Amino acid sequence: MTKAKAKEMLKTQKYGSYWERNRASGGYLFKKDVMNFLVKVCRFVLLFGMCFLILQPILNKISVSFMEESDLYNPIVVSIPTKFTAENYIMAANIMQYGKGLKNSTVISLTIALLQTAMCTIVGYGFARFKFPLKKMWFAFVLALIIIPPQAFSSSLYLHFRYWDFLGIIRAIKGEGLNLRGSVLPYYLMSAGCMGLKNGLYIYLVRQFFRNIPIDLEEAAYVDGCGMFKTFTRIMLPQSKPIITSCFLFALVWQWTDGFYSKLFLGGKVLVSTSLANVVDALGVYVARQQGAVNEQVSVSTQLSNCILSTGTLLIIMPILLVYLFAQKAFVESIASTGIKM
Repeated sequence: MTKAKAKEMLKTQKYGSYWERNRASGGYLFKKDVMNFLVKVCRFVLLFGMCFLILQPILNKISVSFMEESDLYNPIVVSIPTKFTAENYIMAANIMQYGKGLKNSTVISLTIALLQTAMCTIVGYGFARFKFPLKKMWFAFVLALIIIPPQAFSSSLYLHFRYWDFLGIIRAIKGEGLNLRGSVLPYYLMSAGCMGLKNGLYIYLVRQFFRNIPIDLEEAAYVDGCGMFKTFTRIMLPQSKPIITSCFLFALVWQWTDGFYSKLFLGGKVLVSTSLANVVDALGVYVARQQGAVNEQVSVSTQLSNCILSTGTLLIIMPILLVYLFAQKAFVESIASTGIKM
């Protein structure tokens, strides 16, 4: 006899059968169980519906990306292709220069995400622990970075890096500032100054995290002879792994999909995020070259354009999904830990 069955028998002997207990409660027990069951069903339907609304566009793109061109015009074919093909991925990768764009995006996104995470961690720790003049005003500027969209000061950024100067030294020597557009330097300079993409949010998260760590740990380290820098690196940083992981993954994803700063600074540098915008225009030229026509553009149907656009979108998000699969455990733990502490 199993343990569960033995418990059920003891429960029945002590309190009677289910229907006897229901009769003794005037039908309340049955009504309660029915209501609990209905609540569970409604919860399942709502969660399933929400998940379907989120995943349905991606599932449609995956389905379309494996369709042949004839299936795109076939009204009978809805979700499942009659013949699966990978030709759309080859075509989209060639049009987007995917190999080159993937290499450039990987290098730029990783280095900038690391730089942003490092600098925002230091600044957030400073806001959480130290007192300095005009601290509240500087933190108000950090909040302004979160609230104000980057498009509001795009003209200033363009002029600043188009005629970049350092304390007037370059202008005194050359007569004009340096043109940093078309290079990665503006990215690194803004990230090092905590003015990069979403840096205000990272500083705020790090500050809130460190404020909830007891200050007694640092005071004990100071008593033991640790200096300020050693206390930060040996005591505080190991405890801040959850928030550092969150900020790094957020910075990597946002930088990977960024199109605003990429077009503003990098110009013609091939990135996966910017190459998708021109994939429909370049499709006609690509089809013409495949047919042997040079310097011409063939009219392409809307169905084929949408198919290649969906395939290109999947090629962009595929590396991010792989990163999430490998970092899923650390990311979920970091979000849960950060939420508890905050």
